[in-house]
Amino acid sequence: MLKGILGKLFKPKKDEEETKRMYIIVGLGNPEKKYFGTRHNVGFMTIDALSDKYGIELTETKFKAAFGKGRIGNERVILVKPLTYMNLSGEAVRPICDYFKVDSVEDLIVISDDIELDVGNIRVRPKGSAGGHNGLKSIIAQLGHSDFKRVRVGVGKKPKGYDLADWVMGHFQGEDENGIKEGIDRAVEAVVEIMENGVESSMNKYNAKKS
Repeated sequence: MLKGILGKLFKPKKDEEETKRMYIIVGLGNPEKKYFGTRHNVGFMTIDALSDKYGIELTETKFKAAFGKGRIGNERVILVKPLTYMNLSGEAVRPICDYFKVDSVEDLIVISDDIELDVGNIRVRPKGSAGGHNGLKSIIAQLGHSDFKRVRVGVGKKPKGYDLADWVMGHFQGEDENGIKEGIDRAVEAVVEIMENGVESSMNKYNAKKS
């Protein structure tokens, strides 16, 4: 009887139990200053927004990445920016998942740009192909599967006559500057929703076109 009473008294609270899990949230981009603010760096921009909102500084550099550990709500998280350049993103993601013993199917969330979505729209998926995105392609190759969660942020379709590389390496202009800020805010909310209520809930809330 005494054992049962003590068990109840010292049983971990629900929020303490939830903190045992750890999410790795990766934003894709290129590390050089000349790429800051470009369409291809929307993943980095979303990590910056998460960092600012939740006070998680990316002060550590290891595993070919800049990263920072902190908490969002009841969840422990690691925010990550690969420093490998886009095409080799998996060379940073795989070692971090391995070192922190994170299940890349359940607890990895990758944020990337998407040229098939209008600026400001996002698309949450529980898994899927690379869709022609070299960063996602590298992560899939390194992990050996494509079953990780992802949040794709629309940067707008390439206009006719534009070279694809020039388009994704270009900066947002005019109305698109405001549009991408809204998209990044929505991406931040979608990531938090995944952790709090699951990927399906996040899909239902954020995959609709923005008003």
